[in-house]
This record gives sequence, structure tokens and C-alpha cells, in this order.
Amino acid sequence: MEVVESLPDLVLKCKNAFAKEFGCDPIVGAKAPGRVNIIGEHTDYNDGYVFPMAIPLYSVMVGRYNGTSKIRIATSAEVDNPKRVEFDTPSKENPLTQGEPKWANYVKGVLHHFSHDISGFDAFIISNVPLGGGLSSSASVEVVTCTFLEALTGKSLLLADKALLCQKAEHTFANMPCGIMDQFISCMGKANSALLIDCRSLETKTVTLEGGKSDVDDSVAFLVVNSNVKHQLSGSEYPQRRGDCFKAAELLGVKSLRDANMTALRDKRDELGERVYKRGLHVVSEIERCTKAVKAIEERQLEELGRLMYQSHVSLRDLYEVSCPELDELVDITMITPGVYGSRMTGGGFGGCIVALVKASQAPKIVEEIHKNYSKKATCYVFNGVDGASQIQL
Repeated sequence: MEVVESLPDLVLKCKNAFAKEFGCDPIVGAKAPGRVNIIGEHTDYNDGYVFPMAIPLYSVMVGRYNGTSKIRIATSAEVDNPKRVEFDTPSKENPLTQGEPKWANYVKGVLHHFSHDISGFDAFIISNVPLGGGLSSSASVEVVTCTFLEALTGKSLLLADKALLCQKAEHTFANMPCGIMDQFISCMGKANSALLIDCRSLETKTVTLEGGKSDVDDSVAFLVVNSNVKHQLSGSEYPQRRGDCFKAAELLGVKSLRDANMTALRDKRDELGERVYKRGLHVVSEIERCTKAVKAIEERQLEELGRLMYQSHVSLRDLYEVSCPELDELVDITMITPGVYGSRMTGGGFGGCIVALVKASQAPKIVEEIHKNYSKKATCYVFNGVDGASQIQL
């Protein structure tokens, strides 16, 4: 299994990088986790339910005011060059705009929408959330930027407001029409828990993750396996599926697919067309699976949760068509490996990761089977839930 760099080590690395880059020590800092979505995929922008968990992979940002009107930000992440940007502090007369490098747009978007005045500052960002892995590296950067600005300015936002600000930043500066899940869980995660999010009302419910009735003496964990196939959601695939869902809702006469049902979908199948019908069928069934999964956890029925996870993957593969051969291969391996309750692709798709519910004691053997049978090189992590974003005392 992959040894995850501890948060204290990551913070120290970021502090040292800042000192080397800017010639002084940082004063304030923040961290924000990535996430894995246990179930409820491509339902968030359809007003449905999602069920993510914050994981101990983090973006960390440290810095200080620099006494100028300039903002200077650097990173050591494997992103497009240059890895240091400098621009004037934003104002109504001189607002920030998108540009190159693309990674800086995630930071700029948060700065643009942050409602409090900001003076010039220097900052360094470091992250061990895999880029393009479906573990929400972009939301982690957005949320850590906003949390850093809270620390820098002394102005705190409500968690829901912070998440919505970061979502807006991704919409307007990264041109990605994402739902609210990633930013919400990065802000609101709780240790050893997952978060049921109603993406319509924005109500949340913390669900503690424990062992099941059949496993009184054996705890469970979530195994996240990175296929190391990178995906790019800035192309046409993601917006097209989003548009298909909106078209389905319109033809069904509902505000969103949250209000649709299987009977209405089947009755309108010919009018919807096969592609739009399949997209709608995935979303309606996935929303139902999400609520059933939470009930299974609350009743400690882990076999049922595993079955729902497998059903979710098949739906994402065959109906929503966002899986890929590598993800399918990894799920197939887990299906015949002892100690695995269930697994599915997680994230936007077209690569990235699968998530599997496993017996914690058998995780090393499961990882061994994956490395032995996967046709490419996988990276494996065993996770439990962690707390969401917070300021760091340096």
C-alpha cells in the first residue's frame, strides 16, 4: 500500500518551500482534504444525493502579507508552467481574469469571489492529492485557498457559503460546471464519517462508518485504487452529459432529475432518445442507491452496501458511459478477491480511481492481488474519513 505523507510532514515541506521561494517564514497556513465519493455519482448537478468522505490527502497553503500591492503564489505541484505567478491585488476597477498557467485559475477564482479586501501577499501551495485521479484535487486547492484567505484576513465564512464560493470559482475561472459535492465535503468532512449531502436543499447528515453485523470483530476501511489513467473533464464529455440530464428533465416536465421516476422515464423513452434515456436512468437509479447505501450503513449491512456499489459501477459503465477499461478491470479484480464487499469507479470518470469497501485486516492481501493482476501500475491507499478544511498553526 502507498505510504501517505503525514499532514505535519506536508506542512513542514510547504513551510520550507515558502522560505526558499520568498526568503522569509510564513505566518499563516491552511489545509483542505481531497475526497472519495462512496456512492452517488453524477447526481449532484441533478439536485440529487451524494455520499462522499474526506480523505487524508491534502492541499496545504502557507504565506504572509508582503507589504505591496502584488500577490505572488508559487507551487511545487506537477502542473503546467510557470509554477509561480504574480498579479495585482484585485479590485472593482482591476478584477482578476483567467489566463495561463491554468492551475492559477483555481486560486484566482477564489480570490475574485472572496468578499473581503485583500492586500498583497506571498503564498506557497503544495498538495499530495493526485491530479486527475478523481479525488477532487481542484476543490481541495479552491477550499485551501479560501481557508488561507480567512486566516490571512481574519474574516470567517460559514462553511456552506465557503463551499458555494469555491464552486463558483470553478465555474467562472476553470470553466468547469461542477456540482457542489467536492467543495462541501472538503469544507465539512468529519473523522471516521461520510457526509450525506442533499444537493437541492444543501442539508447534510454525518454518517459514522463502522463495522457490520457480520463483522463484529473486524473493522472495515475504504481502499482507494488509482488506475493512474489521467482524465481531463474540460473537454466535451462532462458538459454533454450534464446537458443530456437537463434535456431529460425538460422533456419529463420536471425541474431536475431529482423529481423524475422510473415509470416516467420508461414512458418517455422514445421521445427522450436512447442516449438521453440512459443518462436519466443512471441518475434516477443512482439517487435511489445513495439513500439505500446510507440506510445499509446505519443498519450495519455491509454486504448490501457492497452490492449497491457494484450496481453503481455497472450503471456508470453502461448507462452514463464514463468508465474506462482500466477502471472496469480493477472492479473486476476486486469482485473475485476475498475481503471485498463491493467497489465502483469514483469521481467524474474517464480514468482516475475506484473505491472499495474492504475488511481492514485483509487490505494488504487485497492490495497484493490488485498489483498482481492489474495490467498497469496501480497506486493503492487505505483510508478512513478525516476532518475538513481548517487553519494551521505554524
